[in-house]
Amino acid sequence: MVQCQKAAQPAAGISTEAKDMMDWDALYEACMSCRKCPLAETRHHVVFGEGARDAEVMLIGEGPGEQEDRTGRPFVGRAGKLLDDMLAMIDLNRERVFIGNMVKCRPPENRDPLNLEQEACISYLRNQVALIKPKIIVCLGRIAAIKLIREDFKITREHGQWFEKAGVQMTALYHPSALLRDPRKRPESFEDLKALQAKIREICTHTYPV
Repeated sequence: MVQCQKAAQPAAGISTEAKDMMDWDALYEACMSCRKCPLAETRHHVVFGEGARDAEVMLIGEGPGEQEDRTGRPFVGRAGKLLDDMLAMIDLNRERVFIGNMVKCRPPENRDPLNLEQEACISYLRNQVALIKPKIIVCLGRIAAIKLIREDFKITREHGQWFEKAGVQMTALYHPSALLRDPRKRPESFEDLKALQAKIREICTHTYPV
């Protein structure tokens, strides 16, 4: 069994509890009308996130891309198709998990979201985590892992490792877009997915049907 490490508190401070927590309807409206950062000026759609609101597993990427910005849905481009395939490998689909991002608006040219953009958006993600109360958070890529697990997180060395924070089990996988760029990483990611499946079976109660 893979040992779980106690991670140092991240800058984001993700928790299953949140101050001044909004309900789902209020949170959705706040996100749709958000003007907290310059991304609001260039977006076409806010990408709120989607999936089961009682999900035991949350997957968190970095930010929407071009296709996500056009549709308002997370992970719908080539990387999204690969993510669907990855979930299917461990008998999951979008209806059994919740998929979101660090920022809910597309950074121009698909660049990494800036710290100020992440900070402007992090309260919405905190609120989603507090509403869902997941048992497992999976960071998709280094941006989410650095923000949520540890500031000096190294995705190439620490992907697939487990960390415990505020009672939530956390791990990071290579972002699907990274796997599209470098298919040589796929065998490692398959092993990480199998470890994720084992963790779900160990601690989750309704993600997999009995």
